[in-house]
Amino acid sequence: MSTASAYLTVAGLGVDVVYKDIKNLHISVYPPVGRVRVAAPRRVDEDAIRLAVVQRLPWIKKQREQLGNADRQTERRMVSGETHYVWGERLRLDASRHGRSKIHVVGKTLWLTTPADYDEEQRRAVLDHWYRKELKAAVPPLLAKWQPIVGADASKFVVRHMKTKWGTCQTESRSIWLNPELAKKNPRCLEYIVVHELTHLIERTHNEHFIELMDLRMPDWRVRRDELNDAPLAAEEWGGETQYRRSS
Repeated sequence: MSTASAYLTVAGLGVDVVYKDIKNLHISVYPPVGRVRVAAPRRVDEDAIRLAVVQRLPWIKKQREQLGNADRQTERRMVSGETHYVWGERLRLDASRHGRSKIHVVGKTLWLTTPADYDEEQRRAVLDHWYRKELKAAVPPLLAKWQPIVGADASKFVVRHMKTKWGTCQTESRSIWLNPELAKKNPRCLEYIVVHELTHLIERTHNEHFIELMDLRMPDWRVRRDELNDAPLAAEEWGGETQYRRSS
């Protein structure tokens, strides 16, 4: 089935449109950040798509709100045997060692060493701090690479937890904020977010100009975006038992 794609802004909402050889129009909201996607028959024009999205806005907003309010970390108990992700790699947590707080990766094992009296929240804090350090170390080389290509410089970057965004930019201060959850994703995804936010320093909205700039600088940005939004984050039990994944 052949397809074509477009991008629309409807009532301030970014909408991915994919034209297909299908009979009916379908609107979907994807986790984790509520990306809106419309699969439309080729015969349907842009005005009809905009109208369909407007008519479905209450439902779309409800879906996005539910995604935003979802607690996606409740399965993580910070005990040995859980799956955690580091730069897109699925690793098994081993928290059996006690001593001075530290984290290191050996093969497919994520070793978490903490004092014996640390509880779940304290162990989680150690891991979260490590993710932040990983991200902070990965960003400067990407900025050095992409700022001259994009043609925009960020004054600084900030690593900050955000409930529904992977990244954002403050155009007034020309600063970029990045979600530490990106350290769990494939490095290609972080690179996409960096380019995305740098491009917003030139074009604030997701309009046609923004899409043209992204297509020019990073032709495969849509593939990277979908990889970012589809990859699992929730904990999994090793050994073939219950698995928790985000649906796509």
